[in-house]
Amino acid sequence: MNAIVSVTRDWGIGLKGRLLVRNREDMRHFVRMTSGGVVLMGRATFESLPGGPLKGRRNVILTHDAAYERTGFPRAGRPQEGTPGVLVGGYEVYNTTDDALAALSSEDPNHVWLIGGASVYRRLLPLCSRAVVTMNDILLPADAYFPRLDEDPRWRLERTDEGGVTDDGVPFEYRSYVRLTS
Repeated sequence: MNAIVSVTRDWGIGLKGRLLVRNREDMRHFVRMTSGGVVLMGRATFESLPGGPLKGRRNVILTHDAAYERTGFPRAGRPQEGTPGVLVGGYEVYNTTDDALAALSSEDPNHVWLIGGASVYRRLLPLCSRAVVTMNDILLPADAYFPRLDEDPRWRLERTDEGGVTDDGVPFEYRSYVRLTS
């Protein structure tokens, strides 16, 4: 499994359920990286997606509420009204990490992406072999943070790629980290 995240210099990822930096190029990068794969996220992250389930990806939601269903977006596997056998919806809900991981056990781990939020990252990052980090060169108020991989001896910076500058003038780069095996 992989993690993908956009952070500020102090590894901030969000404030009041919203991303800190508007970055269209990073959004395109996110789509390129995750398309055709699986995105695993917490309920709050899912609810922050304005269009609901991310298209072209298997959406897996972790929440304590096993009956959770987002208003306006039916869960995966529901029959379409008037058309037996046609399924609609675009996400699966699991209320334990073990159940979610079991459901993903047949997936290629290179195509499973952990996309947030902070508590899901903290809980599942030890199971990731790679982390793709967009590092935005700015400090902003935040109430959610990603673990500081540069300070964690279990992680090594593998490469840094040039990113660009956001419409708001924030320089950014892409960093790839690998988890070291014990």
